[in-house]
Amino acid sequence: MATNGKDVIYVDVDDEITGIIDKVSNSQSKIVALVLPKRATVFQSIVNMKLLKKRADTAKKQPVLITSETALLPMAGSVGLYVAKTLQSKPEIPSSHAAATAAAAAGAAGIAIHRDGEDEESENEFDAQEAADKPVGDLAGESDSVNSIDDTPEDTIELDNSDTPSKDAGKDVAAVAAAGAAGKSGAKAKKGKNKHLKVPNFNKFRMKLALIILGVILLIVGWIVANNVLPKAEVTVTTDTSNVNSNLTPTLDTTATTVDVDKQIVPAKVVTITKNYTGQASASGKKNNGDKATGSVSLTTQACAPNLGTPDDLPAGSGMSANGLTFISSENAKFHFAGFSGGSCANYNSDNVSVTAENGGTNYNLGAGTTFTVAGRSNISGSGQTDGGTDQIVTVIQQSDIDSAKKQAEQGVDKNALKSQLQQQLQDQGQYAITDTFVIQKPQVSVSAKAGDQVSTVAYTENATYTMFGAQKSDLDKLIEASVKDQIDTSKQSIQDDGLNNAQVAMPNPGTTTKVQVEMQVTTVIGPHIDENELKKSIAGSKAGEARSVIKGYPGVNDVSVHSSPFWVETVPKNPDKIVIVYKKSTNGN
Repeated sequence: MATNGKDVIYVDVDDEITGIIDKVSNSQSKIVALVLPKRATVFQSIVNMKLLKKRADTAKKQPVLITSETALLPMAGSVGLYVAKTLQSKPEIPSSHAAATAAAAAGAAGIAIHRDGEDEESENEFDAQEAADKPVGDLAGESDSVNSIDDTPEDTIELDNSDTPSKDAGKDVAAVAAAGAAGKSGAKAKKGKNKHLKVPNFNKFRMKLALIILGVILLIVGWIVANNVLPKAEVTVTTDTSNVNSNLTPTLDTTATTVDVDKQIVPAKVVTITKNYTGQASASGKKNNGDKATGSVSLTTQACAPNLGTPDDLPAGSGMSANGLTFISSENAKFHFAGFSGGSCANYNSDNVSVTAENGGTNYNLGAGTTFTVAGRSNISGSGQTDGGTDQIVTVIQQSDIDSAKKQAEQGVDKNALKSQLQQQLQDQGQYAITDTFVIQKPQVSVSAKAGDQVSTVAYTENATYTMFGAQKSDLDKLIEASVKDQIDTSKQSIQDDGLNNAQVAMPNPGTTTKVQVEMQVTTVIGPHIDENELKKSIAGSKAGEARSVIKGYPGVNDVSVHSSPFWVETVPKNPDKIVIVYKKSTNGN
């Protein structure tokens, strides 16, 4: 703020020294009072002080630092800058040495204050000590004296930034410049008025304004949500209704683009989820890897009339059993006649046949005369012995271990969760999910070992793909309507509930991932012909009682109930999409 002969500049905390110097240099007055904020970091540098002093001297300005921070006094005194606690305090250079330096600089600047009645050209030397003993207002020359540079009367500087306002609040800080000029100050200081200027806190104002705006926005949004988004109504219409059953066999085809009512082909969507499961089980089987016992067996048989004749050979690889143990023959057994046994029967014997135990183990060592039977040839018996079998027991995988690993893998499968997930995917795509089409495609299975392998564990891995089909509800309704229309009078009756949500669906064959046929049993509710869209429009925005009266006017309607929500809603929503019509069969209906 500027007046004739002096200027007051308020320094912000964030101001830089170059900006302050420019303000001082560009001031229209020779006396510039710099009102410093608390912790003015820009003046805590002796370099900045010197820069201000040098530029002020060059521009023939006299700055005065208005501050109460004692930490700045030594630096101000060292460069010869005047300091005052308030605009009403006496300006002074903080040290005598600095005061002398400032006085010399002020004298060199040629700044003078004229007395009343004296010639403007007369100048006297400036006494720094005398100036320091006077208040800023006295030095400002508040009488009719004029400034030697701009020839304008001096005014007082008024600022409401002092701790204790005094009667001399109108003293002009511009007197500091006069204290640095050669001349005499004979003018009498005028008493100024104390003007209290209150600076508003714009941060708090902006915060309050922002909160008010936010509150208004929230109120508007809340009003919209409460009156347009949340309100809904469910209207239950009790009518004289009847049921019509339909048996459909639609084919859900992902390659179809339109509904074929005659062939019952419906465009479909299929969603899939692939899961990998792994289970592991420890080997629990035992196997004897010892040497296999070997030996020989002589075979006998008998043939009776009318089937007399040499029996067929017993081929190599035939199985023979003794004591519950199995042996395998390693050569053909040829039979030869051994005499008649009496009557019409003949005996036949074979040479000794070499046999080998099926598995290793000492339990296959059989003593002489052990009886053998032949698999598939119950009329042949044998006698022989075996030896050479040894024991070497090892742990192996058995089929029950593989089954256990598979069971462990499948324990991590939550099929209900997968089914719900696929259903949700279809619903998100606007499809009617046919949950009974949920099926697992042929999984890819791998087993790390087979039964009999000598390993400690077996791992079972299954890569399974689950699928579910969905279709547009409107497409399925076309099939239902086509099935029902021949059973009703369409001029008087219409479908009130297609029954699709309660349909019984079966899938005889899994089909493929692109096409599947299902069987559907649908019970459709038939009632009075009511245009549901027109009904919604006719009651939208009306009160519950008015809505009931309108709907009861339709033929065949026995009763109406209107339930609006949330609890504060008293009318039917204006948006027809927020209205749900539910049809209920009358207790005395067909």
